[in-house]
Amino acid sequence: MYIYTVKPGDTLFDIAQKNGVTISALVAANQLSDPYKLPVGLALVIPGQSIRERSIVVNGYAFPGISDIALLGALQYLTYLSVFSAKTRIDGTITELNDTALIRKCYVNGVAPVLTLTNQRESGGFSGDIAHAVIADEEVKTKLIQNVMEYLDRRNYFGLNIDFEYVREEDRTLYTQFLLDFAAALRRVGYSFSVALAPKISQEQSGLLYTAHDYGAVGSIADKVIIMTYEWGYTYGEPMAVAPIDKVRQVLDYAVMEMPPEKILMGMANYGYSWTLPYKKGTAARPLSLSEIPQTAYSQYADIRFDDTAQSPFFRYYDSAGTEHIAWFEDPRSIEAKLKLVSEYGLGGVSYWNINTLYRPNWAVLSGMYGIEKVFGQG
Repeated sequence: MYIYTVKPGDTLFDIAQKNGVTISALVAANQLSDPYKLPVGLALVIPGQSIRERSIVVNGYAFPGISDIALLGALQYLTYLSVFSAKTRIDGTITELNDTALIRKCYVNGVAPVLTLTNQRESGGFSGDIAHAVIADEEVKTKLIQNVMEYLDRRNYFGLNIDFEYVREEDRTLYTQFLLDFAAALRRVGYSFSVALAPKISQEQSGLLYTAHDYGAVGSIADKVIIMTYEWGYTYGEPMAVAPIDKVRQVLDYAVMEMPPEKILMGMANYGYSWTLPYKKGTAARPLSLSEIPQTAYSQYADIRFDDTAQSPFFRYYDSAGTEHIAWFEDPRSIEAKLKLVSEYGLGGVSYWNINTLYRPNWAVLSGMYGIEKVFGQG
């Protein structure tokens, strides 16, 4: 496997001939909806034999409504599938999910299904108040742990992932104890346990997203730690790469000093955004599916460019009303660059947010570089 960047005048026939592959193989590997529309600068995966360095752990977050096409396109490349999410209520109960069929498909395909527990409101959005209610009251915390354990058993999950965000700074110690209590309950019956953390670059980093997440403590408690190394470019933020590699490196430089690298699953973004220019604070970027990028760039007569510092692709275009936009996203080049960090830092693997939209080039790059660890076989 290697990557080819489309040049002016290239056709898929030319690219296939030059690289000794069939057109159908190129179309399939790159999920091209129209093989005759190739924007200049588009990165294409050239399928072929690869020498894999080692096998790694791969987690993918998925919502229960994931399509069979996206799910079945991803399962062979996953160790764990984290179902998102059971929401915590302030009384220690949790919301239940329509997850039975998804769990069954995981086991059939040799993937371990994991329940993700969040402090999200039922209406959406993470809540520090919900987190405080269940970690500060021993009775409520005990009830929550019991309810989660019962749900894991009833639904036949393999393990638990906790993703509590915007926890109050003053609740830092309580949150760590909360994770310790959950870990003890889970290990008594053999469940796996992972925790998602915000992308910090120092112990003293300020901000509600970061202060309650103690990297050292969580690294000693959890079996795996998912570090959310994405969302630098986000819906209500300024235009920039979603996961610029220079920023990702800063997080990993800190993380590997605080916890065993082999416990770390580096976050990988499976999406992009398009911003309206000039950017106005408070305006929302439009989310982009990675599979729609070639068609979007071609239809807007846009050449795809690559930022060397961020190691991320982008393009500018004008809509039918004459308004300028900029799109930042992931492609095989940016994916390959970040996957190389797994070996460089000795990480345990990666975690994708999220796999509900299928992007085959990602799986082609991943499987060309690494084998996939499995905790059990297909059944």
